[in-house]
Amino acid sequence: MPVPDFQKFFYPILKFSSDQKEHSLDEVRELLTNHFSLTAKDKSERVPSGVQTKFDNRIYWAKSYFNKAKLIENTKRSHYRITERGLKFLQNFTSDISINDLRTISEFREFSNGIATTDEQNPNVSNTTETRTPLEKLEESYQYIKQELASDLLEKIRGNTWQFFEDLVIDLMVKMGYGGSRNKAGESIKRTNDEGIDGIINQDKLGLDVIYLQAKLWKEETTIGRPEIQKFVGALHGKRAKKGVFITTSSFAKTAIDYIKSIDPKVILIDGKTLTDLMIEYNVGTTPIETYQIKKIDLDYFEK
Repeated sequence: MPVPDFQKFFYPILKFSSDQKEHSLDEVRELLTNHFSLTAKDKSERVPSGVQTKFDNRIYWAKSYFNKAKLIENTKRSHYRITERGLKFLQNFTSDISINDLRTISEFREFSNGIATTDEQNPNVSNTTETRTPLEKLEESYQYIKQELASDLLEKIRGNTWQFFEDLVIDLMVKMGYGGSRNKAGESIKRTNDEGIDGIINQDKLGLDVIYLQAKLWKEETTIGRPEIQKFVGALHGKRAKKGVFITTSSFAKTAIDYIKSIDPKVILIDGKTLTDLMIEYNVGTTPIETYQIKKIDLDYFEK
């Protein structure tokens, strides 16, 4: 089953802690794994950035919220114990505890008001439906902005000329570490129109190996099938080439994707979505407008 939202963690964690013993986060992980019958695959699902599993992220925020509400207290690294307030608070519940319940505690309410989202401040939106941790909300917002940017990028590319697209491919390949400098790449990549080969670029700065390119600037969404890829592969065989990259503003059919898995030379397919993702990652045609760093306490610093 999917990892439950982090509010579902509240009651079992607090109930487990009601024995007033010191508990570790490893014990909490084992408790929740058994309580929700989670498999290793369930717990391996990651937040969008991939930096942490949803399971660990939701445990972290459940514990953090309990700390802010003073329902638990930290005893040592990755260990905690329930407080007297926590025991009294737990007496009011026999099942689920929600964030709204935590907001009845003044210390948590003050903390919560500082991280409230626009939706949470809207009286028409019920806070009991909140299922995401603050990090998950931030990452979902980032993914939404990134998707909108990718869509706008693809529209801009399709509205330009094939010469512009060629230059874009050069810039991207150089940013990714191919072709050496921009000037050298400009010399090594050229439109050959030679038997399905659009360009050639050095794989390394010394030119010890080369990659053959096929670039398809299509003005609208059209699926590229196996025949187009076979033509490119045939051209690679004609050059005795071992590596090729097929770049398009469109997409590839499953038959094309399956085909390249069973052939030699090695061919990489870059569709419109992958192209814009790479442009965003390597800042080609995009520029940062703001940077936010998510930090955590350096526990080693405090344990010198």
